[in-house]
Amino acid sequence: MTPRLIVSDLDGTLLGSDHRLHQSTIEVLRALAEQGHHVALASGRHYHDMRVFRDQLKIPAHLISTNGAYTHAPDDGLVSASHLAPAHAQALIQLPRPPQVRLSLYRENGWHVDAEAPHLLSLHASTGFTYEVVPPEEMDASGVGKVLYLGDPKALAQLEALALERHGADLHITYSTTDALEIMAGGVNKGVALAALLERLGLTPADCLAFGDNLNDTEMLNLAGEAQVMANAHPELFERIQGAERIGHHGEAAVAAWLSKRFGL
Repeated sequence: MTPRLIVSDLDGTLLGSDHRLHQSTIEVLRALAEQGHHVALASGRHYHDMRVFRDQLKIPAHLISTNGAYTHAPDDGLVSASHLAPAHAQALIQLPRPPQVRLSLYRENGWHVDAEAPHLLSLHASTGFTYEVVPPEEMDASGVGKVLYLGDPKALAQLEALALERHGADLHITYSTTDALEIMAGGVNKGVALAALLERLGLTPADCLAFGDNLNDTEMLNLAGEAQVMANAHPELFERIQGAERIGHHGEAAVAAWLSKRFGL
């Protein structure tokens, strides 16, 4: 048997509509791990948020978090970390934005938000991950894996344009949802992190099966030998991935169903 690396995004892909793992997903990934295949979870979520799902799976999965800024081994060891240059992080913190747009920083050990935003916590209800409120003038610009703006898509488009105009060549800018603008250091994305993980495991992209649903999955899906795009994916994603297969809806545990058929479980 040729071992494969199975890598999946979480929200909108591996997780159900309730942002939880379906029992069939747990069973299928456990069965594949027992067969000797490797599993990785790749998300815009923070590492401390993601490891709750890995612990529920009870398999030795790698975690690619913060859109590729961090990679952790199954034993929680930090494999790699990529931070925004402090000057760029500080400039992003200071970008003018409407008061209803929330500013977040994802750091190695925490999540900072510029003001109370309890509506953001529903996504993390099953993990208990939460933020710390830090006023922008007190935010530390060092050690920042991601700057995240959450709010109206039109306001985010204006922030994106400003960031591109001022620092575009030094940043990687993407969206995880239409109301979530995510900015990492240039060259930081899930695809780059996945390439490094494949090398670490002694595998090639042809040995990789990847699943995703949004624009921040683009590089990861284009790298994988077998790329699967969810039925509920961003309308532009399928067009960006060469040779991708469209599979079912995340609310119906489509990743588990596809893997079960692919590996004859």
